[in-house]
Amino acid sequence: MTSTSSDLRPADLGTLVLLAWSGEAPDGADMPYLLAYSLGDAEGGPQTTAAAVEHLLADSELPVGGDLVDGYDRPGLPVSLLVEAGQAVVRMPQLVAQADAPPEWLAAVKERGYAYLVFTTRAWPEGRPGRTVEAADLAAFAGADETLNAAAHIALPATSRRH
Repeated sequence: MTSTSSDLRPADLGTLVLLAWSGEAPDGADMPYLLAYSLGDAEGGPQTTAAAVEHLLADSELPVGGDLVDGYDRPGLPVSLLVEAGQAVVRMPQLVAQADAPPEWLAAVKERGYAYLVFTTRAWPEGRPGRTVEAADLAAFAGADETLNAAAHIALPATSRRH
């Protein structure tokens, strides 16, 4: 039996956060990264948010813990990235998330034409909006095996309204 997006209760996702940053990739150039996660603050806690995020990702054809999904090879993928006015906006069924994008991220996405999205089912209550996220804390969470293995990984082509 397949579930449909109507089975998803948006409240079960809790507070979703999207962060944009860039860092050096193996090819030596900056990679624009996006990290999406829940604070785990839905009724039922982190287990509820993990299940809801996994459901959302499955509905969007994004496998958790699987191989990298290349958005260029999947033109019908129901996930998109709009870069506009210093913001990164990710659209999925039942979800629109946006993040302020630092200048170095904007430069990296302009050069590459895509961003690397990691959308994890692992909650990170310490990554609360409005709280300063230290680079070491972000690196520890984003680079942890528990985070990466519980995530969908997508090379997401960037679009803009300007041509």
